[in-house]
Amino acid sequence: MTAIKVSTFGKHALVTLLAGTVLSTMPSAAAAQGGGMRGGGQRGAAPRGAAQPIPMPPAPATGAAVVVSDPNAKKILTLRVEGSQRIEPETVLSYTRLRVGVAYNNELLDQAIKDLLASDLFADVSISGVESGNIVLRVRENPIINRVILEGNKRLKEDKITKEIKLKPRQIFTRTAVRQDVARIVELYRRQGRFAAAIEPKMVTLDQNRVDIIFEINEGPKSKVRQINILGNEVFSDKALRGQMATKEARLTTLLSSNTSYDQDRLAYDQQKMRQFYLTNGYADFRVTSAVAELTPDKKDFIITYVVEEGKRYKFGDVTVDSDIRDFDGKKVAAGLSIKKGDWYDAKKVEDTVDSLNQSAGLVGYAFADTNPEFNRDKDTLTMGINFHIAEAKRSYVERINVTGNTQTQDKVIRREIRLAEGDAFNSFQVKRSQDRINSLGYFQDKFEIKQSQGSAPDRVVLDANVEEKSTGELSLSVGYSSLENFIIQASITQRNFRGKGQELRASVNYSSYSKSVNLGFTEPYLFNKNIAIGGDLFRRDYNAFNFSGSDRQTTYTQVSTGFQIRAGVPLTEYWSLAGRYGLTYDQVGLNGQYFNSDGSCNVLAAGSYLCQAIGNRWTSSVGYSLIFDSLNSRLRPTAGQKFSLSQDFAGLGGDVRYVRTRVDATKYKNLGAGFIGSLHVEGGYIFSLEGKKPAGVDKIRITDRFYLGEPDFPGFDIRGVGPRVTRTPYTTDATGKQILVTDKNSIVDDALGGNKYYVGRLEVQIPLGSGARELGLRPSIYVQAGALWGVTKPVATANFPTTIDPVTGRATVQPQVTPVLDSTSGKPLFAVPATDGANAGLQTICAVGYSASATTPCVGSSVNNAVTSSTAPFLEQFLGNSGAPRISVGAGVNWNSPFGPLRIDIAYALKKVKGDDTKLVTFNVGTQF
Repeated sequence: MTAIKVSTFGKHALVTLLAGTVLSTMPSAAAAQGGGMRGGGQRGAAPRGAAQPIPMPPAPATGAAVVVSDPNAKKILTLRVEGSQRIEPETVLSYTRLRVGVAYNNELLDQAIKDLLASDLFADVSISGVESGNIVLRVRENPIINRVILEGNKRLKEDKITKEIKLKPRQIFTRTAVRQDVARIVELYRRQGRFAAAIEPKMVTLDQNRVDIIFEINEGPKSKVRQINILGNEVFSDKALRGQMATKEARLTTLLSSNTSYDQDRLAYDQQKMRQFYLTNGYADFRVTSAVAELTPDKKDFIITYVVEEGKRYKFGDVTVDSDIRDFDGKKVAAGLSIKKGDWYDAKKVEDTVDSLNQSAGLVGYAFADTNPEFNRDKDTLTMGINFHIAEAKRSYVERINVTGNTQTQDKVIRREIRLAEGDAFNSFQVKRSQDRINSLGYFQDKFEIKQSQGSAPDRVVLDANVEEKSTGELSLSVGYSSLENFIIQASITQRNFRGKGQELRASVNYSSYSKSVNLGFTEPYLFNKNIAIGGDLFRRDYNAFNFSGSDRQTTYTQVSTGFQIRAGVPLTEYWSLAGRYGLTYDQVGLNGQYFNSDGSCNVLAAGSYLCQAIGNRWTSSVGYSLIFDSLNSRLRPTAGQKFSLSQDFAGLGGDVRYVRTRVDATKYKNLGAGFIGSLHVEGGYIFSLEGKKPAGVDKIRITDRFYLGEPDFPGFDIRGVGPRVTRTPYTTDATGKQILVTDKNSIVDDALGGNKYYVGRLEVQIPLGSGARELGLRPSIYVQAGALWGVTKPVATANFPTTIDPVTGRATVQPQVTPVLDSTSGKPLFAVPATDGANAGLQTICAVGYSASATTPCVGSSVNNAVTSSTAPFLEQFLGNSGAPRISVGAGVNWNSPFGPLRIDIAYALKKVKGDDTKLVTFNVGTQF
C-alpha cells in the first residue's frame, strides 16, 4: 500500500492502483457467506479516502447459459437492486439471468456475479437473501474518471502519450483499462529505447464517486547498444559488417548519433543490410542464422549477437533474356545488359536489370511489363546463370490522369507539365519526364512520383499525380562579412507560386558599404494559357567603390543605375528553349569630392586615370537572347541531367554605349552511387567593344560594364577579389631611416578594374549523410574551383615621383611630387605674396611679380611672389591581376535547413592566386521560407 499527499486534492487520499504491470488477483467465484454471496472485492464499499490495492479484474463469463434443473430448487420471490447511482436497476438486472419466479441455485447466483463484474461497470457485487428467496443485488459502481494526469514524463511530450492511452475524463474507470494503458506507455518508451521505464498508476478518490488517475512515470536512461558481436564471418571483418548497419555501438565517436539506441525494427533492417552486402559481393548462399539482443541486468545497455553463414562466392553464368513481347528481341536485349558472364554475382545488378527491362518495355507502351529473373545455381562450378523472362503484356494507353492533393496550386499548373494526355499510348520515359518537370516547379514535397495503376481494361492505365504542397514563399536574409566591407545584409521576398497560377513575384533589397539596391520582378510562365513565358524587372542599384587612406574608408566612385528589363521565352523542343530580352538603363557615375580640383576637373593624380574616365551619365539600351538546353531532373536539387546556355546582349540600339557581351554556361550532374552526387560546372564570357579607337591607356569597355569575379561565385576569394586591379602602396621609413613600402593592407589603395574576359570551372561532390543528419536537412559538399578574369588595357601611370640618391649612404629615396596650384577662373598658376610686402602680404595672385586681385587687372608692384604648390606623398602604383592564369581554390560547404531558415556555410582556401588577388576563408548566409 502506498500513501501519497497532493494538496490540490484536499484531504482525499492517493492510493496505489497498480505497481508496474503486476496486479493482485481476485477469486473467480463468489463464496456464499452468512446467507449471501459476494464477488469483485472486499465486503461493502470502501470509505472515500481509504487506501486499498485494486485486484486483477476477473475473467469474463464464458460458456452456455446456466439452466437450473433441480426439482427442489427454490424460486425467486422478490428481486431488488441496491447501491446503483448512475445505472438504473432494470439495466443492472439486464446483465444477469435472475428474474422473479425463476428457480435458482448457487451456480446461477455465481454466474450473475460474474456477468455483472464482466460488464466493467461495477467495482463490487454481492447477493443476499439466498435462504429466503428475497434476493437483493448490492452493487458498487466503478467510479467516473475526473482527470488523467501524467507525472515525470520529460522525454515524451504529454500529447504523444495521451493520444495512445484509452482512459479519458468522464469515462468509467476499470482496472483492465488501467493495466492496458500502463502497457501502452511502457511500449512508447521502449520505442524510444528506454527499456528501464517504469509506470506506477495511482488513484485519488473524490466525492460523487469520482477519481483522478495519475500515471507516475520513471523514464529511466536510454538503453544503448553496448556491443555488436558477429559470429561465423571469415571473409569480411566485424568492422566492415558493422559499417553496413544502421545501428551503431555507443562510443565517444558516436556520442551525437541517434542510432546507438536499441530498436527492434532496426535490428531486422540491419540483418537485411548485411544480407544485401553479401549478395552484392557474390555470396548468394549467405544467411543470418540467428540474431539475439540481450538486455544487461541494469537495463541500461543491449548486447546484440548475430550468427551468420557466409557460404561460397559465385560468379555470373549464362545471362539470357526470354521475351514474350514481340517488340523485344531477347538476344539483342541480352547483348546490351550490364551483367556479363564471368563477373562476380551482384544481386543489386540483377534488381537494376529488372527495372531497366521494365522501363524499356514502358518506352514502347507496355506499362505493365513483368520481368522475372530465373536463377540457375550451379554449386559445383559456383556460377549463377540468370534468364530474364519478360512475360507477355498488352500495349497500354492512358485512360485517365488524376491530379489530387493540390489545395492552392491550380490543376492546370500541374497538368501542363505532364507530357502525356488521356488517350495517348503509354510511355514510361514521358511519365518520368513529367515527374521531373513537376518536381522542378518547386511547389511540392520532394520525391513526388506519378503512380500508375490498372484501368478499366487490361490495356488501360490510370496515372495518379498525388502531390503534397509545400511553402513556395521565400523570405531570405543573407549576412556576410568582409574585411573590406564589414557587414553585408541582403533581404528578399519571393513567391514562386503567386495565386496558385505558377506566377513568380519577387522583391529584394541589398545594403552594405559596397552597394545598395532595390529590385522588383514578375514572371508569368504561361501567357494566356500558351507556352509563352513573359516577365519584367524594375531596379535601382547604388554601388559605391572605395579604398582606404590609413584606416579610414574613402569612397572612390559611385554608380547609380536605374532601369528596367522585359523578357519573353518560348520552348523549341522538349529540352531546348529560346528567350529574348530588352533592357534600358540610366547610369550616373561620379567621384567623391576629394578627387576633384578646385576648377571642377578630375584630379588624375588623386583618383587615377581609370576612375576619371568613368565619370559621366549615360544610357544603355540593349537587346539580347539566350539559347538554353535543360534536361535536369530537378531545377531545385538536381541529381542527374545537364544544362547549357548561350547568351548574347547587344548594346547600341540607341543610348551611349556599344558592345557585344557573350556568355556560355554549362552544368552536368551525375549520380555517383551510394548517395554521392557529382557536378561539373563551367562558364565563361567575353565583351567586345563596338566603339572607335581610344587614347593610349584607355580601355574601350567602361569600368562599369565589365565582368567581375569573386564571392559568392568563387569561394576562397573576396567580393571582386579576382582579376585586374590598381594598387597604391605608400612609402614609410623604418627605424634606421630607410624608405620602405607600407605592409598594412588597410593603408593600401586597392581598386578592382574588372575584366573583359573570364572563365570559371567547378567540380563538386555532394556527400550523403545518415538518416539523422538528413532529417536535420544537412547537405554537405566538397569542391575544387578554378577561374580567371583578365583582358583590360593597362591604365596610364598617374604620377611620376622624382628619386634622389644620398651621396653618403647611396640610398634611393622617392620624393613627393610637387605640382603648381592653378587659379579656378583663369587656369593660371597661383602665387603667394611674401610677408615683407605690407599691403598684400599672404594674399594669392596670378602675378609672379607684383599683385593683381583678378585675372583681368594688371599686376601692380615689385614684390617677388612664391609659387603656390601642392605636394603628393610618394606611393608605388602597380597594375596587377591582369592574367588568364587560373586561380584555384578548394573548399567544403554545407546547406542546413536550420530552425532559423536555410543556412549555407562555406570554408574555402585559395591554393593558387595571382599577385593582387584578395582572398577570403569563410562565408555564410541564412534565410527562411513561408
